[in-house]
Amino acid sequence: MSEMMTGAEMVVRALQDQGVEHLFGYPGGAVLPIYDAIFQQDKVKHVLVRHEQGAVHAAEGYARSGAGKVGCVLVTSGPGATNAVTGLTDALLDSIPLVVITGQVPTHLIGSDAFQECDTVGITRSCTKHNYLVKSIHDLPRVLHEAFYVAANGRPGPVVIDIPKDIQFATGTYSRPRDNQHKTYRPVVKGDLAKIKAAVELIAGAKKPIFYTGGGVINSGPQASALLRELARLTGYPVTSTLMGLGAFPAADKQWLGMLGMHGTYEANLAMHDCDVMINIGARFDDRITGRIDGFSPRSKKIHIDIDPSSINKTVKVDIGIVGDCAHVLEDMVRIWRETGAQTDKTALAAWWTQIEGWRGRKSLAYKQSDTIIKPQYAIERLYQLTKDRDPFITTEVGQHQMWAAQHFHFQEPNRWMTSGGLGTMGYGLPAAIGVQMKNPKALVIDIAGEASILMNMQEMSTAVQYRLPVKIFILNNEYMGMVRQWQELLHGGRYSESYSESLPDFVKLAEAYGGHGIRCDDPAKLDAAIMEMIETPKPVIFDCIVAKEENCFPMIPSGKAHNEMILPDFEGDTGQIIDAKGKQLV
Repeated sequence: MSEMMTGAEMVVRALQDQGVEHLFGYPGGAVLPIYDAIFQQDKVKHVLVRHEQGAVHAAEGYARSGAGKVGCVLVTSGPGATNAVTGLTDALLDSIPLVVITGQVPTHLIGSDAFQECDTVGITRSCTKHNYLVKSIHDLPRVLHEAFYVAANGRPGPVVIDIPKDIQFATGTYSRPRDNQHKTYRPVVKGDLAKIKAAVELIAGAKKPIFYTGGGVINSGPQASALLRELARLTGYPVTSTLMGLGAFPAADKQWLGMLGMHGTYEANLAMHDCDVMINIGARFDDRITGRIDGFSPRSKKIHIDIDPSSINKTVKVDIGIVGDCAHVLEDMVRIWRETGAQTDKTALAAWWTQIEGWRGRKSLAYKQSDTIIKPQYAIERLYQLTKDRDPFITTEVGQHQMWAAQHFHFQEPNRWMTSGGLGTMGYGLPAAIGVQMKNPKALVIDIAGEASILMNMQEMSTAVQYRLPVKIFILNNEYMGMVRQWQELLHGGRYSESYSESLPDFVKLAEAYGGHGIRCDDPAKLDAAIMEMIETPKPVIFDCIVAKEENCFPMIPSGKAHNEMILPDFEGDTGQIIDAKGKQLV
């Protein structure tokens, strides 16, 4: 049924029709008509953040923990839109479905350098999946619904709708389109069966195989994770994952090799290097995985499954490229495997596992324990042990703490791990945790942070307190920008240029100033009790965990090295040494 309404009312009605329950935003002059329309209804709940970057990260956390839900944002023109750019870029690189509505000056003022005007479409063209400037009220209903389709289908991503103020005031006819698909954007979800059959044949004939999984498995939904687990069971092959794919395969499973890449495990990286068949499911051969391209898994046949056609052969040339949604392709793979009675080479596979167990024996995630100071790895291990039965959601900031969390917090299910992968955005974790908590109000939500990263968007504590969101901020405080300091130590001769975190606040007092609860702990013997206090406090908590100042995050693939040349911990000097696949120390 068609109705007459203003553009602002159309925005709110479209959000309602799309099932949007929460909208993250910050008001300003160019979007006040929309805010007025929000005021006059109660179906869409607005969440007032303290910075537009925080709004987008909160929407990312909301979307990622909601297993396919589109995150929604509303910001004003000019600085409102430009403040959102970091979040948009983050969402684009990590394939997060968002619809971000920005205000714009009236159409007759566009291009005149009016107050709070910027070329939002031009600025966001390179950091969105698609964007729109709506110049006619008649286009607005179609654009609003089309944006949700574009954001969520194919490889997910952020979509911006820039709406001039006069269009918000204008009156037109609104009706929900029967088909809100884009006219030309129709992503392929079913893979080519001939290629899938060829892939199954290649997989069955492998002697030293490995499943290399990424965020595409998570984005494809719970069914994709279930099918990955089924295929792994059928084959008995080892499984590893990128940072973004953690949780798609259970970390407790004996076939799990841990994360791979720059700070991945020795066994995962060496198995990738020495494999003869690599099955890439939903990953994009990121440089943090491959290391030096010409040294990346040089003797393997490579299968690549990805929803994004542009990812196939973009970075690494593959032997079989299958364009399609991970869940659909895995479903066909499992079916064909069963129908054809495919069998693995059990003798070769046993030998392959023996080799992998030898690499596992190096215990690349080990660290030197201490009775007097909290090691950051130990802090994460205790956090995991004390929270694992509560099925927590974990967000992170960016830095050493992020990598230690990936290494030592063991995820068994998808959509429990929210981190900034592609962009590496400091300040991501707290607003993302707010979005996760808003979507999952009864869940335990923890932002694992560093003392430098957390200050990037600390203002969002106000949002957490205002909406009574009991998010927990677990800070590994080493008084350094830890990853910067580590690189300066290992690659720049120990010249710690501007990486020391001076003039830090008293985080306990800061928590109390916001109306939250503060905890400080620097004693390993008291850590468990302090973590339990954090968990059981029914409001936002800042936990200042004082850890070893100069602990390095190992393993590590140094810049310019291949992925089989890793720095592993050397407990003699705690600085590390570069080890190759045979355990030989390299210069």
